[in-house]
Amino acid sequence: MEPDLFTAAAEERQEKDPTGSPLAVRMRPRTLDEVVGQQHLLKPGSPLRRLVGQGASGPAGPSSVFLWGPPGTGKTTLAHVVSKATDRRFVELSAITAGVKEVRTVIDGARRASGGYGKETVLFLDEIHRFSKAQQDSLLPAVENRWVTLIAATTENPYFSVISPLLSRSLLLTLEPLTDDDIRDLLHRALGDERGLKGALTLPGDTGSHLVRIAGGDARRALTALEAAAGAALDKGETEISLATLEETVDRAAVKYDRSGDQHYDVASALIKSIRGSDVDAALHYLARMIEAGEDPRFLARRLMISASEDIGLADPNALQIAVAAAQAVAMIGFPEAALTLSHATIALALAPKSNAATTAIGAALDDVRKGLAGPVPAHLRDGHYKGAAKLGHAQGYVYPHDLSEGIAQQQYAPDALKDRAYYEPTRHGAEARYADAVEWTRKHLGRKQP
Repeated sequence: MEPDLFTAAAEERQEKDPTGSPLAVRMRPRTLDEVVGQQHLLKPGSPLRRLVGQGASGPAGPSSVFLWGPPGTGKTTLAHVVSKATDRRFVELSAITAGVKEVRTVIDGARRASGGYGKETVLFLDEIHRFSKAQQDSLLPAVENRWVTLIAATTENPYFSVISPLLSRSLLLTLEPLTDDDIRDLLHRALGDERGLKGALTLPGDTGSHLVRIAGGDARRALTALEAAAGAALDKGETEISLATLEETVDRAAVKYDRSGDQHYDVASALIKSIRGSDVDAALHYLARMIEAGEDPRFLARRLMISASEDIGLADPNALQIAVAAAQAVAMIGFPEAALTLSHATIALALAPKSNAATTAIGAALDDVRKGLAGPVPAHLRDGHYKGAAKLGHAQGYVYPHDLSEGIAQQQYAPDALKDRAYYEPTRHGAEARYADAVEWTRKHLGRKQP
């Protein structure tokens, strides 16, 4: 709702003396140029630039927008920048506390302001995914007729949580998690800025790196942790925020792990070898270390997919499906929830029966090819669909397996040099036992020599 007398007084007092506000609030950007990250949304002529009046003139007015992204990526910040920069009437609602009645009140006020004073209204609606279909429907006439310009923020996929008519009348802007460099810039800005810590403390490299890991791309989390650690350091009379002070403050130990160094490869190797060795507890330990150190969840998911084929294979054909599903889920949800999915897949893979037969099979086949053991394709297997193929003897004498009662024809498939080669040597672990039986039966009926 529009601010009442007490809210306005509180905001005015906060502007005059911001020290009582949290650091994340004090460091909130005042202009779009101060926004950290999301540069793909802040180019000249972008919807957000037009909303703050930069390029909003002419017959094409600013569009309503949906800001979709993880927590701490700047959705609320961008809305507040608009509220400070625009000369339009700005109203803020939260879907957590507001309902249809409050929405209609804002819309009625917007129509009066437009008709009576020619004043446009920007409505910022936070957590719009919490609105029911009926509540979202109440916004349609106002957005369609541009009685209000809507800025709606959500952490959930709008294609699933927002009604199509409302989405089709707006632009969808996707916010990305802040990069490590974005968070680092934000922390250093907060250390020296007059609105922040005013240069009272320094931030050593190891402490800064741990703060970046803690943040996980969330600016609010980074500044909250920095403020807590800074308060503890000042209470101790220190001039820098040590790693020990930060760990005491946030109750989160720094993981010794360099994502670009030896630790990255050593811990990743230990994770895969623990899965291969069926030690589910060790595998979860190494997974936790990598998650806590801020490892890219997509990297972890890729390693699990490789493990599913390399070390499990047909001993549990579902392992690869689980790993692929985990990778897809991780790409959609990200941290922190992705940790649950990665745990799910890691446990399944660690406890699955193991076989590297698929790995050794393709390795042996590739080795022969690289040695030059190939030879021409047998004539009866060659393409016979083009004119003249029969004269060359191509596809002549080929036996169609589906014409036989057992569905298998005793004919040569491999080149002459490899006709008795056996690459796949299945184990009898788990589900691969039935593949072992199948291989033995098919090789016999193909007239192949048994290895």
